[in-house]
Amino acid sequence: QRLHSCPDLVSFMVELKTVLEIALKNTQDVHIPRPPEYYSCLVRDLEILGWNKVAYVDTGLATIKLKAEDSCGRQHLITLKLNAKYPTEPPDCLVDFPVQFAVSWMPQNSLIDIYNQFLAALESLKEFWDAMDEIDGQTWVLEPENPARAATTRRIAIGANVSVNIEVDPRHPNMLPECYFLGADHAVNPLRMKLNNNMHLWDPEISLLQNLKDLLEIDFPSRAVIEKSDFAKDCGICYAYRLDGSAPDQVCDDPRCGQPFHQTCLYEWLQGLPSSRQSFNVIFGECPYCNKVRGSNENE
Repeated sequence: QRLHSCPDLVSFMVELKTVLEIALKNTQDVHIPRPPEYYSCLVRDLEILGWNKVAYVDTGLATIKLKAEDSCGRQHLITLKLNAKYPTEPPDCLVDFPVQFAVSWMPQNSLIDIYNQFLAALESLKEFWDAMDEIDGQTWVLEPENPARAATTRRIAIGANVSVNIEVDPRHPNMLPECYFLGADHAVNPLRMKLNNNMHLWDPEISLLQNLKDLLEIDFPSRAVIEKSDFAKDCGICYAYRLDGSAPDQVCDDPRCGQPFHQTCLYEWLQGLPSSRQSFNVIFGECPYCNKVRGSNENE
């Protein structure tokens, strides 16, 4: 498209040169010839490590995925991208971790050294994943829909159009997380007060989920007895639950209404109302359902 829009031959040649330079830069690593020693060393390392730990190898022996199971039986993968100078230089390591995974490497090291560091890192994150697995298994998590192992946030349903978003520190998962309540003011204000008043009761010796229950003095809706549809209501404007992967996060403050909306939908709706008014980046206008005046922040 860039080449088609050029007005003359000179511009076309300049654009063509730029496109070719970018293409060559992106593919230069692929065409670096790998010496025979690279392959013999890599195959030897894989045999020492054990082929049972290998989940995937590409045809060029440049990308390898290794699998591991932590002490709680969770399955994990580490992707290794090797350059032609292996083992003088370490491979790039891609993991689904909530923290950075930095490999300690010396030229005499092998894949088994990376694998052992991977296993140690898995165990260091055991308590974090234990806490998140308990939340995922015993509560209704609205977002993320299919959390990755690296995800440190959970939006947990509390009731109809009421939820709490928590941000957990993966290095200290049993400490009080950051909490942000979503819902109508009359529903979330008592929860904020309980959290503030009971904060001193947080006990790092018990689980994250049990602490949240104790501080908020609630039982979260159980996956065993309550359907997600009982509290996960569609947006009142677009009539969908998911919009670009996000659930409705705005609720009308009128207790008789309580209609949920996506932030984006509500902001665009209020923008189009002649009766709406704006203060800085917050727009105030009537609820599409009950006409109660409410505000919407574009970047909220």
